[in-house]
Amino acid sequence: MNCPSCRADDTKVVDSRLAEEGSAIRRRRQCLTCANRFTTFERVDHAALSVRKSTGDVEPFDRSKVAAGIAAATKGRGVSGPDLDQMVARIEDSLRLKGGEVTSAVVGLAVLDELRSVDDVSYLRFASVYKHFDAAADFHRELELMEKAPQPGVGANG
Repeated sequence: MNCPSCRADDTKVVDSRLAEEGSAIRRRRQCLTCANRFTTFERVDHAALSVRKSTGDVEPFDRSKVAAGIAAATKGRGVSGPDLDQMVARIEDSLRLKGGEVTSAVVGLAVLDELRSVDDVSYLRFASVYKHFDAAADFHRELELMEKAPQPGVGANG
């Protein structure tokens, strides 16, 4: 690991701790040349995750797209930035378990499942876009489905 200050490659690890709910290791390092201290994170390097769109095109999974969709759905609903990041991480982890390539429909359903466990209003907001609601009856139908189906987790705001 090169020192960000002097670019020397001789550094030592001063301290190591688990980070990001155990999915990373935070390391405090010190440069043996200039004594500068800096932090690095060690994470598992996952195989590429691809998304097959409804058009048949395949593109790399983009966490920022999922985060933007969740942020829009949860706007004003009391979901913090770290909570949003954890939601995206759980979604990505669940998609990786399904294999290296998933459909955009599977991604959308994973987001819906995650939102349902957090906040019913956010779930409905996302569902209205994802499922192309075009009338009030669509909201009514979705609410009936929500009432019939058991909630995957305990909602914080729902």
